[in-house]
Amino acid sequence: MSAAAANTRMMRRLLAVVVIMGALAWAAVPFYSWFCRTTGYGGTTNTADAASDVILDRTVEVRFDANVGKGMDWEFRPMQNTMTLRIGETGLAYYEAYNPTDRVIAGTAAYNVAPDLAGYYFDKIQCFCFTEQVLQPGERVEMPVSFFVDPEIVDDPDASRIHSITLSYTFYETDLPSQQAAAAPAAKLPVN
Repeated sequence: MSAAAANTRMMRRLLAVVVIMGALAWAAVPFYSWFCRTTGYGGTTNTADAASDVILDRTVEVRFDANVGKGMDWEFRPMQNTMTLRIGETGLAYYEAYNPTDRVIAGTAAYNVAPDLAGYYFDKIQCFCFTEQVLQPGERVEMPVSFFVDPEIVDDPDASRIHSITLSYTFYETDLPSQQAAAAPAAKLPVN
């Protein structure tokens, strides 16, 4: 085999490795997201189309937590600290967000539950976290989250010992949607 043929073969192998590594890197985020939603890993919750058909006599306490990411100028808080529900019963909780600034701000909420194992059994029916939120200057809104704890939690030898779950949200600032960014007032330039 000539040196040129060996170099060409090596170049093709290296190029194949680069393409495969790129494809794996691209697939890592959706795969990880699917894995977390499927297993509840990292406290990732599930979504449900409807409420549970089964409501048990056993109760669970749900605690509510609210945070904002670095650089997010909103004020964000739960409107209740705790709620005690029967397992399978639908809960409705509210969070409040306030934009104290003089500019329009868009935000997206990241969420999880603790302990992590509870994420597999915590089902959201409706949540403000499913969509981006946009607040005008001085605007204050109440945002609902409708949820239940899946009755299958009592059949899991590890999760059945969970009596308290913390639902936590962190809002991060995001770019304004294009139609609102275009309508936002232009920054005033200083006059010389």
